[in-house]
Amino acid sequence: MAQTRLLLPAACAAGLLALASPGAHAEPLLARYEVRFAGLHVMDVEAVLDLEGHRYRVTTRTRTTGLAGVFSRSDQVTLVEGAWRGAEPLPARYRAEGTWRGDRREVAMDWVAPGQPVLRRLEPPREPEREPVPEALQRGTMDTLSAMAKLTRTVALTGRCEGGAAVYDGRRRADITAWTDGVQRLPQNAHFGGEALRCGFESRLLAGARLDRDPEEAKKPQPATAWIGRPLPDRPPIPVRIEVPTRWFGHVRVVLAGVAPLSSGQEIAQGRN
Repeated sequence: MAQTRLLLPAACAAGLLALASPGAHAEPLLARYEVRFAGLHVMDVEAVLDLEGHRYRVTTRTRTTGLAGVFSRSDQVTLVEGAWRGAEPLPARYRAEGTWRGDRREVAMDWVAPGQPVLRRLEPPREPEREPVPEALQRGTMDTLSAMAKLTRTVALTGRCEGGAAVYDGRRRADITAWTDGVQRLPQNAHFGGEALRCGFESRLLAGARLDRDPEEAKKPQPATAWIGRPLPDRPPIPVRIEVPTRWFGHVRVVLAGVAPLSSGQEIAQGRN
């Protein structure tokens, strides 16, 4: 499930960061998604997006809920700040803080120059049973939120999904690619119904796999699919559904639960339950 942990937040970010499309209104937006697994609602994802001008700031929060929250509590807030160079995101500051399966986790990275991340803090430290990410593979990378901002911005500019990014999260290094799978009509639900652009995604782990896993199995490409539609007529299209297959229990599904302009003073709560 290690690669699923890398790709699922990325896929969620794809849905959230598509709101960064050129021509979007200047005020921040708040998007909410429900994550479902084996028919159960297991996680909530929300994001506040501030992408006015040449700089961007994104804050996301992921929280387990229902039975998943009882047996494996996770609650994490992630922040990235950076600038745009055309369609290319240039992250400057990345922070992730919270709990994963009840354990305290923290990542702090800064970019001293474009494509040159410096890991300031990693809690817990890299496990001895996980292979290190060589410094050479860290160069030329960006965080997951910025990478998916780049991929979804491509959709807004070209109407297609083709794109790619080198991703480093402090523990793992992966390449994410995207391609166009056509247009599909989705049935109406509370938040969306109609035509959506279908985008295929693939995450390929290059370094940072656990040493107790089969190396070939750990580095097999992990696919995902995102459907990008327009739930708000006066706003750019965003992903309205995301699916990530798992090995044993079908798909993890991420479903749009709401999107609206951010109310004045509203922000993601960062309290720890």
